[in-house]
Amino acid sequence: MQEPMPLLEAKGLVKSFGKVQALRGADFSVYAGEIVALVGDNGAGKSTLVKTLSGVFAPDAGSILVDGVEVRDFHAVSARQLGIETVYQDLALAPTLDPVANLFLGRELLRGGILGRFGFLDKRSMRAHAETKFTELGVRIQDLGSPISTMSGGQRQGVAVSRAAAWASKIIFLDEPTAALGVVQTRSVLDLIRKVRDTGVGVVLISHSMPDVMTVSDRIEVMRLGRRVARMATRNVKAEEVVAAMTGATPTTGGTNDEI
Repeated sequence: MQEPMPLLEAKGLVKSFGKVQALRGADFSVYAGEIVALVGDNGAGKSTLVKTLSGVFAPDAGSILVDGVEVRDFHAVSARQLGIETVYQDLALAPTLDPVANLFLGRELLRGGILGRFGFLDKRSMRAHAETKFTELGVRIQDLGSPISTMSGGQRQGVAVSRAAAWASKIIFLDEPTAALGVVQTRSVLDLIRKVRDTGVGVVLISHSMPDVMTVSDRIEVMRLGRRVARMATRNVKAEEVVAAMTGATPTTGGTNDEI
């Protein structure tokens, strides 16, 4: 049986900032309909890898493949055009705008005819699309007309993830999505991540929370010192084994693990 092709794959990525080499031949892959956790200690290169794979940084060397085809001119705009979205820790939400406006931020729908040419927004269509997406993902917002600033951390995270899911056709990167959330809100966000995965989108979870990683991920890729040092099927490993790979306490297998 032929192995499925990754939606996104990195091969031998190198990225330096002056004398600091953040990525030293990093590999990575994510497949359709899976949640892959990207873990590593501070300074392992996770953030640089994510920003490179979302088009923020250009790699100094190595290749990025989407659906098996190498993308030469890979930048933030082309990443979004290819169906790749990222939700950073700061969420990048406009606090004075409501959830509907935030969902369509920078991608507003214009009304038809002459009104659209004058820049009038089709607020009715945007609200209908937003309601459908929030319902599909189970995001509960009592008042879609309230500004984001009045909402809880869990609701804000729900809006940010829903916005990414509304536009991502391939991959969503989630950077510490449960940081600073309570137990109930964390559970809701993890459920939301599963629902996004179930739509067929590949989800990359960057997290320091090992309980979250072990609870929600299908697969784990471990980074250390700018390289991928292990790949593990979550169902086959314990949290202690993942931590050991992160810290170098156990020998790695050159970036692979037979348990995949």
